[in-house]
Amino acid sequence: MSGTAPRRPRGIALILGALAAIGPFSTDMYLPAFPAIGAALGADAASVQRTLATYFFGLALGQAFYGPLADRFGRRAPLLGAMSLYTVVSIGCALATDIGALTWLRFLQALGACAGMVIARAVVRDLTDERGSVRLMAQLMAVMGIAPIVAPTVGAAVVDILGWRALFWMLGGYGALLVLIVLFLMPESLNPAFRRKDRLVAVLGVYLALLRDRHFMANALAGALPIAGMFAYISGASFVFMELHALSAGQFGIVFGVNAAGIILVSQLAARLALRQAPERVLPVTASVNAAAGLVLLASAISGVGGVWGLAVPLFVFIASLGSVLPLATALTMAPHGRVAGSASALLGTLQFGIGALCGAGLGVLHDGTARPMALMMALCACGGWAARRVLLRGR
Repeated sequence: MSGTAPRRPRGIALILGALAAIGPFSTDMYLPAFPAIGAALGADAASVQRTLATYFFGLALGQAFYGPLADRFGRRAPLLGAMSLYTVVSIGCALATDIGALTWLRFLQALGACAGMVIARAVVRDLTDERGSVRLMAQLMAVMGIAPIVAPTVGAAVVDILGWRALFWMLGGYGALLVLIVLFLMPESLNPAFRRKDRLVAVLGVYLALLRDRHFMANALAGALPIAGMFAYISGASFVFMELHALSAGQFGIVFGVNAAGIILVSQLAARLALRQAPERVLPVTASVNAAAGLVLLASAISGVGGVWGLAVPLFVFIASLGSVLPLATALTMAPHGRVAGSASALLGTLQFGIGALCGAGLGVLHDGTARPMALMMALCACGGWAARRVLLRGR
Protein backbone atom coordinates (compact mmCIF):
# COMPACT_ATOMS: atom_id res chain seq x y z
CA MET A 1 0.00 0.00 0.00
CA SER A 2 0.98 3.66 -0.23
CA GLY A 3 2.74 3.92 3.08
CA THR A 4 0.84 3.32 6.28
CA ALA A 5 -2.75 2.81 5.28
CA PRO A 6 -5.14 5.23 6.98
CA ARG A 7 -8.07 3.91 8.91
CA ARG A 8 -10.92 3.08 6.57
CA PRO A 9 -13.61 5.74 7.13
CA ARG A 10 -17.19 4.74 7.75
CA GLY A 11 -19.36 4.97 4.66
CA ILE A 12 -16.35 5.20 2.33
CA ALA A 13 -17.88 2.69 -0.11
CA LEU A 14 -20.96 4.90 -0.44
CA ILE A 15 -18.83 8.03 -0.96
CA LEU A 16 -16.52 6.42 -3.51
CA GLY A 17 -19.44 4.75 -5.27
CA ALA A 18 -21.21 8.09 -5.62
CA LEU A 19 -18.04 9.64 -7.04
CA ALA A 20 -17.41 6.78 -9.47
CA ALA A 21 -21.07 6.71 -10.56
CA ILE A 22 -21.06 10.31 -11.76
CA GLY A 23 -19.63 9.26 -15.13
CA PRO A 24 -22.17 6.56 -16.02
CA PHE A 25 -25.02 8.48 -14.36
CA SER A 26 -24.31 11.43 -16.65
CA THR A 27 -24.61 9.05 -19.61
CA ASP A 28 -27.60 6.90 -18.74
CA MET A 29 -29.81 9.68 -17.46
CA TYR A 30 -29.89 11.65 -20.69
CA LEU A 31 -30.29 8.76 -23.14
CA PRO A 32 -34.12 9.10 -23.10
CA ALA A 33 -33.71 12.82 -23.88
CA PHE A 34 -32.12 12.33 -27.32
CA PRO A 35 -35.32 12.99 -29.33
CA ALA A 36 -36.21 16.05 -27.22
CA ILE A 37 -32.69 17.48 -27.51
CA GLY A 38 -32.71 17.03 -31.28
CA ALA A 39 -36.10 18.70 -31.61
CA ALA A 40 -35.21 21.62 -29.34
CA LEU A 41 -31.82 22.35 -30.91
CA GLY A 42 -32.75 21.54 -34.51
CA ALA A 43 -30.26 18.66 -34.71
CA ASP A 44 -30.50 15.30 -36.43
CA ALA A 45 -30.06 11.98 -34.62
CA ALA A 46 -26.41 11.63 -35.68
CA SER A 47 -25.53 15.05 -34.23
CA VAL A 48 -27.19 14.23 -30.92
CA GLN A 49 -25.40 10.86 -30.89
CA ARG A 50 -22.07 12.70 -31.23
CA THR A 51 -22.67 14.35 -27.86
CA LEU A 52 -22.42 10.85 -26.35
CA ALA A 53 -19.33 9.88 -28.37
CA THR A 54 -17.65 13.16 -27.37
CA TYR A 55 -18.49 12.49 -23.75
CA PHE A 56 -16.84 9.05 -23.92
CA PHE A 57 -13.77 10.61 -25.54
CA GLY A 58 -13.55 13.16 -22.73
CA LEU A 59 -13.77 10.40 -20.13
CA ALA A 60 -10.93 8.51 -21.82
CA LEU A 61 -8.67 11.54 -22.29
CA GLY A 62 -9.24 13.20 -18.94
CA GLN A 63 -8.32 10.19 -16.83
CA ALA A 64 -4.71 10.28 -18.07
CA PHE A 65 -4.26 13.69 -16.42
CA TYR A 66 -5.95 13.07 -13.08
CA GLY A 67 -3.81 10.07 -12.16
CA PRO A 68 -0.50 11.98 -11.89
CA LEU A 69 -2.30 14.91 -10.22
CA ALA A 70 -3.73 12.57 -7.59
CA ASP A 71 -0.30 11.03 -6.96
CA ARG A 72 1.31 14.46 -6.58
CA PHE A 73 -1.30 16.56 -4.75
CA GLY A 74 -3.28 13.86 -2.94
CA ARG A 75 -6.77 12.63 -3.66
CA ARG A 76 -8.99 15.43 -2.32
CA ALA A 77 -7.63 18.52 -4.10
CA PRO A 78 -7.99 17.20 -7.67
CA LEU A 79 -11.43 15.85 -6.79
CA LEU A 80 -12.62 19.21 -5.52
CA GLY A 81 -11.42 20.95 -8.66
CA ALA A 82 -12.93 18.35 -10.97
CA MET A 83 -16.31 18.25 -9.25
CA SER A 84 -16.46 22.05 -9.32
CA LEU A 85 -15.75 21.97 -13.08
CA TYR A 86 -18.43 19.33 -13.55
CA THR A 87 -20.99 21.43 -11.66
CA VAL A 88 -20.36 24.61 -13.64
CA VAL A 89 -20.30 22.86 -17.03
CA SER A 90 -23.51 20.93 -16.25
CA ILE A 91 -25.24 24.27 -15.78
CA GLY A 92 -23.76 25.35 -19.09
CA CYS A 93 -25.28 22.25 -20.74
CA ALA A 94 -28.67 23.22 -19.35
CA LEU A 95 -28.33 26.64 -20.98
CA ALA A 96 -26.94 25.47 -24.35
CA THR A 97 -28.70 26.93 -27.39
CA ASP A 98 -27.22 24.83 -30.21
CA ILE A 99 -25.96 21.28 -30.65
CA GLY A 100 -22.36 22.36 -31.29
CA ALA A 101 -22.15 24.12 -27.94
CA LEU A 102 -23.75 21.16 -26.16
CA THR A 103 -21.24 18.80 -27.78
CA TRP A 104 -18.25 20.77 -26.50
CA LEU A 105 -19.82 21.25 -23.09
CA ARG A 106 -20.37 17.50 -22.81
CA PHE A 107 -16.67 17.01 -23.51
CA LEU A 108 -15.81 19.42 -20.67
CA GLN A 109 -18.39 17.76 -18.43
CA ALA A 110 -16.63 14.44 -19.00
CA LEU A 111 -13.27 15.99 -18.04
CA GLY A 112 -14.78 16.79 -14.66
CA ALA A 113 -16.68 13.53 -14.23
CA CYS A 114 -13.77 11.20 -14.98
CA ALA A 115 -11.85 12.29 -11.87
CA GLY A 116 -14.40 10.52 -9.70
CA MET A 117 -13.69 7.19 -11.38
CA VAL A 118 -9.88 7.55 -11.38
CA ILE A 119 -9.50 8.72 -7.83
CA ALA A 120 -12.07 6.31 -6.40
CA ARG A 121 -9.96 3.38 -7.63
CA ALA A 122 -6.79 4.99 -6.24
CA VAL A 123 -8.43 5.46 -2.82
CA VAL A 124 -9.46 1.79 -2.81
CA ARG A 125 -5.81 0.89 -3.40
CA ASP A 126 -4.74 3.27 -0.60
CA LEU A 127 -7.04 1.66 1.94
CA THR A 128 -6.96 -2.07 1.14
CA ASP A 129 -4.88 -5.07 0.13
CA GLU A 130 -5.63 -7.23 -2.92
CA ARG A 131 -8.56 -9.21 -1.49
CA GLY A 132 -9.83 -6.16 0.35
CA SER A 133 -9.78 -4.32 -2.96
CA VAL A 134 -12.11 -6.91 -4.50
CA ARG A 135 -14.56 -6.54 -1.61
CA LEU A 136 -14.48 -2.73 -1.59
CA MET A 137 -14.68 -2.54 -5.41
CA ALA A 138 -17.69 -4.87 -5.26
CA GLN A 139 -19.34 -2.53 -2.76
CA LEU A 140 -18.61 0.38 -5.09
CA MET A 141 -20.24 -1.49 -7.95
CA ALA A 142 -23.35 -2.02 -5.84
CA VAL A 143 -23.60 1.76 -5.44
CA MET A 144 -22.64 2.44 -9.06
CA GLY A 145 -25.12 -0.18 -10.27
CA ILE A 146 -27.98 1.98 -9.01
CA ALA A 147 -27.28 4.52 -11.78
CA PRO A 148 -28.23 2.32 -14.77
CA ILE A 149 -31.28 1.04 -12.89
CA VAL A 150 -32.83 4.38 -11.99
CA ALA A 151 -31.21 6.82 -14.44
CA PRO A 152 -33.14 5.98 -17.65
CA THR A 153 -36.47 5.91 -15.80
CA VAL A 154 -35.75 9.15 -13.93
CA GLY A 155 -34.43 10.75 -17.09
CA ALA A 156 -37.55 9.84 -19.07
CA ALA A 157 -39.83 11.16 -16.31
CA VAL A 158 -37.91 14.42 -15.98
CA VAL A 159 -37.95 14.98 -19.75
CA ASP A 160 -41.72 14.38 -19.88
CA ILE A 161 -42.50 16.68 -16.95
CA LEU A 162 -39.79 19.36 -16.90
CA GLY A 163 -37.97 19.08 -20.23
CA TRP A 164 -34.46 17.93 -21.14
CA ARG A 165 -32.72 20.99 -19.69
CA ALA A 166 -33.86 19.99 -16.21
CA LEU A 167 -31.67 16.87 -16.50
CA PHE A 168 -28.54 18.97 -16.62
CA TRP A 169 -29.70 21.19 -13.77
CA MET A 170 -30.10 17.99 -11.73
CA LEU A 171 -26.62 16.80 -12.71
CA GLY A 172 -25.24 20.19 -11.70
CA GLY A 173 -26.88 19.75 -8.31
CA TYR A 174 -25.36 16.28 -8.02
CA GLY A 175 -21.92 17.74 -8.73
CA ALA A 176 -22.39 20.45 -6.11
CA LEU A 177 -23.42 17.80 -3.56
CA LEU A 178 -20.26 15.80 -4.31
CA VAL A 179 -18.14 18.91 -3.77
CA LEU A 180 -19.63 19.22 -0.27
CA ILE A 181 -19.17 15.49 0.42
CA VAL A 182 -15.49 15.58 -0.55
CA LEU A 183 -14.96 18.80 1.38
CA PHE A 184 -16.52 17.67 4.65
CA LEU A 185 -16.78 13.86 4.71
CA MET A 186 -13.88 12.42 2.71
CA PRO A 187 -10.47 12.38 4.43
CA GLU A 188 -7.20 12.34 2.49
CA SER A 189 -6.08 8.75 1.95
CA LEU A 190 -2.60 9.34 0.48
CA ASN A 191 0.18 9.78 3.03
CA PRO A 192 1.93 13.12 2.26
CA ALA A 193 5.31 11.40 2.61
CA PHE A 194 4.48 9.25 -0.41
CA ARG A 195 3.29 11.97 -2.77
CA ARG A 196 5.30 11.99 -5.98
CA LYS A 197 7.10 15.05 -7.35
CA ASP A 198 7.58 13.79 -10.88
CA ARG A 199 8.11 16.08 -13.83
CA LEU A 200 6.32 15.49 -17.11
CA VAL A 201 9.03 13.20 -18.47
CA ALA A 202 8.86 11.06 -15.33
CA VAL A 203 5.07 10.90 -15.55
CA LEU A 204 5.31 9.65 -19.12
CA GLY A 205 7.94 7.19 -17.93
CA VAL A 206 5.49 5.77 -15.39
CA TYR A 207 2.88 5.26 -18.09
CA LEU A 208 5.40 3.61 -20.41
CA ALA A 209 6.58 1.32 -17.62
CA LEU A 210 2.99 0.28 -16.93
CA LEU A 211 2.33 -0.34 -20.62
CA ARG A 212 5.40 -2.61 -20.73
CA ASP A 213 4.34 -4.46 -17.56
CA ARG A 214 2.78 -7.72 -18.75
CA HIS A 215 1.00 -8.32 -15.42
CA PHE A 216 -0.55 -4.84 -15.52
CA MET A 217 -1.62 -5.06 -19.15
CA ALA A 218 -2.93 -8.63 -18.85
CA ASN A 219 -5.31 -7.77 -16.03
CA ALA A 220 -6.08 -4.27 -17.33
CA LEU A 221 -7.18 -5.65 -20.71
CA ALA A 222 -9.06 -8.49 -19.01
CA GLY A 223 -11.26 -5.79 -17.49
CA ALA A 224 -11.08 -3.02 -20.09
CA LEU A 225 -12.17 -5.07 -23.10
CA PRO A 226 -15.34 -6.53 -21.52
CA ILE A 227 -16.21 -3.07 -20.17
CA ALA A 228 -15.81 -1.72 -23.71
CA GLY A 229 -18.31 -4.41 -24.70
CA MET A 230 -20.72 -2.85 -22.22
CA PHE A 231 -20.23 0.52 -23.94
CA ALA A 232 -21.22 -1.15 -27.21
CA TYR A 233 -24.36 -2.35 -25.40
CA ILE A 234 -25.10 1.16 -24.11
CA SER A 235 -24.64 2.64 -27.59
CA GLY A 236 -26.67 0.02 -29.46
CA ALA A 237 -29.29 -1.29 -27.04
CA SER A 238 -31.89 1.41 -27.61
CA PHE A 239 -31.90 0.72 -31.37
CA VAL A 240 -31.92 -3.06 -30.96
CA PHE A 241 -34.73 -3.22 -28.42
CA MET A 242 -36.84 -0.13 -29.13
CA GLU A 243 -36.62 0.16 -32.92
CA LEU A 244 -35.79 -3.36 -34.03
CA HIS A 245 -37.97 -5.25 -31.51
CA ALA A 246 -40.51 -2.48 -30.81
CA LEU A 247 -40.13 -2.36 -27.01
CA SER A 248 -41.64 0.72 -25.41
CA ALA A 249 -39.49 3.19 -23.47
CA GLY A 250 -40.81 1.67 -20.25
CA GLN A 251 -40.03 -1.88 -21.33
CA PHE A 252 -36.55 -0.83 -22.43
CA GLY A 253 -36.03 0.76 -19.02
CA ILE A 254 -36.95 -2.56 -17.40
CA VAL A 255 -34.42 -4.44 -19.57
CA PHE A 256 -31.75 -1.87 -18.74
CA GLY A 257 -32.56 -2.04 -15.05
CA VAL A 258 -32.63 -5.85 -14.86
CA ASN A 259 -29.19 -6.03 -16.45
CA ALA A 260 -27.84 -3.47 -13.99
CA ALA A 261 -29.38 -5.43 -11.11
CA GLY A 262 -27.47 -8.46 -12.39
CA ILE A 263 -24.21 -6.51 -12.03
CA ILE A 264 -25.06 -5.65 -8.43
CA LEU A 265 -25.97 -9.23 -7.52
CA VAL A 266 -22.88 -10.79 -9.08
CA SER A 267 -20.58 -8.11 -7.61
CA GLN A 268 -21.76 -9.02 -4.12
CA LEU A 269 -21.22 -12.72 -4.82
CA ALA A 270 -17.70 -11.85 -6.01
CA ALA A 271 -17.05 -9.98 -2.77
CA ARG A 272 -18.02 -13.04 -0.74
CA LEU A 273 -16.01 -15.36 -2.95
CA ALA A 274 -12.92 -13.17 -2.47
CA LEU A 275 -12.93 -14.19 1.19
CA ARG A 276 -12.29 -17.82 0.21
CA GLN A 277 -10.59 -17.81 -3.20
CA ALA A 278 -7.63 -15.86 -4.58
CA PRO A 279 -8.73 -13.33 -7.26
CA GLU A 280 -6.27 -14.70 -9.82
CA ARG A 281 -8.04 -18.08 -9.64
CA VAL A 282 -11.57 -16.68 -9.97
CA LEU A 283 -11.01 -14.15 -12.77
CA PRO A 284 -10.32 -16.75 -15.53
CA VAL A 285 -13.61 -18.48 -14.69
CA THR A 286 -15.75 -15.34 -14.77
CA ALA A 287 -13.95 -14.10 -17.91
CA SER A 288 -14.83 -17.41 -19.58
CA VAL A 289 -18.50 -16.97 -18.67
CA ASN A 290 -18.42 -13.44 -20.08
CA ALA A 291 -16.83 -14.63 -23.34
CA ALA A 292 -19.27 -17.53 -23.70
CA ALA A 293 -22.23 -15.17 -23.22
CA GLY A 294 -20.82 -12.89 -25.90
CA LEU A 295 -20.55 -15.76 -28.37
CA VAL A 296 -24.11 -16.97 -27.64
CA LEU A 297 -25.36 -13.40 -28.09
CA LEU A 298 -23.61 -13.18 -31.48
CA ALA A 299 -25.04 -16.54 -32.58
CA SER A 300 -28.55 -15.40 -31.61
CA ALA A 301 -28.14 -12.10 -33.45
CA ILE A 302 -26.95 -13.87 -36.62
CA SER A 303 -29.52 -16.68 -36.58
CA GLY A 304 -32.49 -14.82 -35.13
CA VAL A 305 -33.26 -17.83 -32.92
CA GLY A 306 -35.30 -16.88 -29.88
CA GLY A 307 -36.24 -13.42 -31.08
CA VAL A 308 -35.94 -10.76 -28.44
CA TRP A 309 -35.42 -13.37 -25.68
CA GLY A 310 -32.60 -14.94 -27.66
CA LEU A 311 -30.81 -11.60 -27.28
CA ALA A 312 -32.00 -10.62 -23.81
CA VAL A 313 -30.89 -13.77 -21.96
CA PRO A 314 -27.22 -13.95 -23.09
CA LEU A 315 -27.08 -10.15 -22.82
CA PHE A 316 -28.10 -10.42 -19.16
CA VAL A 317 -25.40 -13.04 -18.50
CA PHE A 318 -22.80 -10.87 -20.28
CA ILE A 319 -23.64 -7.70 -18.32
CA ALA A 320 -24.13 -9.48 -14.98
CA SER A 321 -20.77 -11.25 -15.25
CA LEU A 322 -19.09 -7.85 -15.38
CA GLY A 323 -20.01 -7.55 -11.71
CA SER A 324 -17.28 -10.11 -11.08
CA VAL A 325 -14.86 -9.41 -13.94
CA LEU A 326 -14.46 -5.70 -13.17
CA PRO A 327 -13.62 -5.80 -9.41
CA LEU A 328 -11.36 -8.83 -9.86
CA ALA A 329 -9.47 -7.38 -12.82
CA THR A 330 -9.19 -3.97 -11.15
CA ALA A 331 -7.85 -5.42 -7.91
CA LEU A 332 -5.25 -7.55 -9.73
CA THR A 333 -4.24 -4.62 -11.94
CA MET A 334 -3.78 -2.15 -9.09
CA ALA A 335 -2.34 -4.40 -6.37
CA PRO A 336 1.40 -4.12 -7.23
CA HIS A 337 1.28 -0.38 -7.94
CA GLY A 338 0.55 1.36 -4.65
CA ARG A 339 3.30 3.96 -5.21
CA VAL A 340 1.70 5.07 -8.48
CA ALA A 341 -1.90 4.14 -7.76
CA GLY A 342 -3.27 7.33 -9.30
CA SER A 343 -1.37 6.85 -12.55
CA ALA A 344 -2.22 3.14 -12.69
CA SER A 345 -5.90 3.93 -12.13
CA ALA A 346 -5.76 6.63 -14.81
CA LEU A 347 -4.21 4.35 -17.40
CA LEU A 348 -6.73 1.63 -16.58
CA GLY A 349 -9.62 4.06 -17.06
CA THR A 350 -8.15 5.47 -20.27
CA LEU A 351 -7.91 1.95 -21.69
CA GLN A 352 -11.50 1.20 -20.69
CA PHE A 353 -13.06 4.33 -22.14
CA GLY A 354 -10.68 4.63 -25.08
CA ILE A 355 -11.53 1.13 -26.29
CA GLY A 356 -15.18 1.83 -25.47
CA ALA A 357 -15.13 4.95 -27.67
CA LEU A 358 -13.64 2.91 -30.52
CA CYS A 359 -16.41 0.34 -30.10
CA GLY A 360 -19.01 3.08 -30.30
CA ALA A 361 -17.44 4.39 -33.49
CA GLY A 362 -17.28 0.85 -34.87
CA LEU A 363 -21.01 0.41 -34.29
CA GLY A 364 -21.70 3.43 -36.45
CA VAL A 365 -19.53 2.08 -39.27
CA LEU A 366 -21.02 -1.43 -39.12
CA HIS A 367 -24.65 -0.37 -38.65
CA ASP A 368 -26.84 -2.51 -40.92
CA GLY A 369 -30.26 -2.29 -39.31
CA THR A 370 -29.81 -5.49 -37.28
CA ALA A 371 -28.52 -6.51 -33.85
CA ARG A 372 -25.41 -8.08 -35.41
CA PRO A 373 -23.02 -5.10 -35.05
CA MET A 374 -23.72 -4.70 -31.33
CA ALA A 375 -23.45 -8.43 -30.70
CA LEU A 376 -20.25 -8.68 -32.76
CA MET A 377 -18.56 -5.86 -30.82
CA MET A 378 -19.58 -7.37 -27.50
CA ALA A 379 -18.36 -10.85 -28.47
CA LEU A 380 -15.04 -9.52 -29.77
CA CYS A 381 -14.46 -7.51 -26.59
CA ALA A 382 -15.32 -10.38 -24.26
CA CYS A 383 -13.20 -12.92 -26.12
CA GLY A 384 -10.40 -10.39 -26.48
CA GLY A 385 -10.28 -9.79 -22.72
CA TRP A 386 -10.23 -13.54 -22.05
CA ALA A 387 -7.49 -14.14 -24.63
CA ALA A 388 -5.32 -11.14 -23.69
CA ARG A 389 -4.84 -12.32 -20.13
CA ARG A 390 -4.01 -15.87 -21.18
CA VAL A 391 -1.48 -14.74 -23.80
CA LEU A 392 0.27 -12.08 -21.71
CA LEU A 393 0.54 -14.29 -18.62
CA ARG A 394 1.53 -17.44 -20.50
CA GLY A 395 4.33 -19.21 -18.62
CA ARG A 396 3.80 -17.19 -15.41
